[in-house]
This record gives sequence, structure tokens and C-alpha cells, in this order.
Amino acid sequence: MSVKIRLARGGSKKRPYYRIVVADIRSPRDGRYIERVGSYNPLVPRDHEDRVTLEKERIIEWLSKGAKPTDRVARFLDEAGILKREPRNNPQKAKPKKEPEEKPEAPAAEEAPAAEEPDDSKDK
Repeated sequence: MSVKIRLARGGSKKRPYYRIVVADIRSPRDGRYIERVGSYNPLVPRDHEDRVTLEKERIIEWLSKGAKPTDRVARFLDEAGILKREPRNNPQKAKPKKEPEEKPEAPAAEEAPAAEEPDDSKDK
């Protein structure tokens, strides 16, 4: 059985609150989990002590049993000093995107003058 330490969303609409849980990878995001090991409240300021709470002993025990944290949880564990996370590097992110090319409007311009010209064949 593969086990992950991940976030399970709670709270109401536009007011998120996350539980940090140990769950089987096959279970749904907000579904059944094995154990709750912390919480994360993104609405609290970054420097507030209640933003992230962790049960360090339980997390260390689950990591020793082979549980893998998700990227977001690994960031929390790195800040708490439990796990060392390697920073990722995405050099493609800094490159500007290619501008979309404008299509020539020549076909529309050719049709309009042809429709405005008077038809000489009807006058005769």
C-alpha cells in the first residue's frame, strides 16, 4: 500500500482550510484517510503561528515507514526542519511567450469594394 502525506480540503466556498493527512494514494482528496497529522489555514498571515500546525513525531514516524509527502507538504516540512526539500528550477518560466501573429485582413477588404460598386449591366 502506497501512502502519501497530503492536503485534504475543508472549509466552505472561498474559505479554504486544509488538513494535513496520511492517506492511501488511491483514496479521494477529501475522502478517507489513515491519520490526521496537522493543518494548514491559508487565510491566516504568513508569520502567524496557527497558519501551519504539524505533529512532528507522527510525521517522522510515517516518513520512516515510507510515506511520500506531496510538494506543498514537503515545503511545510522543510520550513519546520523535518525534511530537506531540493528547490526546483524552471528556466522556461522566465522566458516571454511568443506573440500571436495577426492575420491579414485582405480577403475582407477585397469583398467590400466589390459589393459597393454599382452594377452597370442592370442600367442597359
